Amino acid sequence: MEFRISQHAATEMRRRNIERDDVMGILENPQQIVTGRVGRKVYQSQLISGDGKVYLVRVVLDDDKMPPVVVTVYRTSKVTKYWRAP
Repeated sequence: MEFRISQHAATEMRRRNIERDDVMGILENPQQIVTGRVGRKVYQSQLISGDGKVYLVRVVLDDDKMPPVVVTVYRTSKVTKYWRAP
């Protein structure tokens, strides 16, 4: 599937030191996809940082566009807040 990364998302990736390869990997093979606000989905995966901590990387996607647009990307340590049990 093809995606477009918005200027805002690209800026946030740089600011938050989130690698493009990590974002693309999550988009291609997310551990979870949860619904966001209307027309948006959040692709998310748990990743281990260099210091050994587990973080959740969330990629917010505007699914109503063609191709879908990555709106923003962020990393959080609050895995249990966002992770959905199967």
